[in-house]
Amino acid sequence: QVQLVESGGGLVQAGGSLRLSCAASGRSFSNYYMGWFRQAPGKEREFVSSITYSGASAYYADSVKGRFTISRDNAKNTVYLQMNSLKPEDTAVYYCAAARGFYSGSYGTYVKEYDYWGQGTQVTVSS
Repeated sequence: QVQLVESGGGLVQAGGSLRLSCAASGRSFSNYYMGWFRQAPGKEREFVSSITYSGASAYYADSVKGRFTISRDNAKNTVYLQMNSLKPEDTAVYYCAAARGFYSGSYGTYVKEYDYWGQGTQVTVSS
C-alpha cells in the first residue's frame, strides 16, 4: 500500500513557476514508477510526465516538454514536478500516481497503468 500526498499548488501569473511535491508513504517507493497527471474542469485526466524507478529516464507530454521537469528523491520518498513558463492552459488539478510497472512499450501515459493516486493539488495560472 502506498499513500501519496501532493503539495505546492497555488495561484501564479502566466510565465511564472511552481514546484509540486508528492510525498509517498511506505518503504518501497523506489519500486514504483511515478507519474504526474492533470485534470481541468470538464476534461479528462491527462498525462503530464513520468519517471522510472531510479529517475534515470523521464517522459513528458508534448504540451509541457521543455517547460516542466520531473525528478525524484528515493531517500525522501518524494517526486517533484518543476513547472516553468506556466500558461493559463496549465490550469488544472495535478495528481501524482504510483505504478508497479507500465504496459509494454508505454511510458506511463495511461491512467489505468497506475495503482495509487494522490488527492490532487490545484494549480491556477492567471493571464
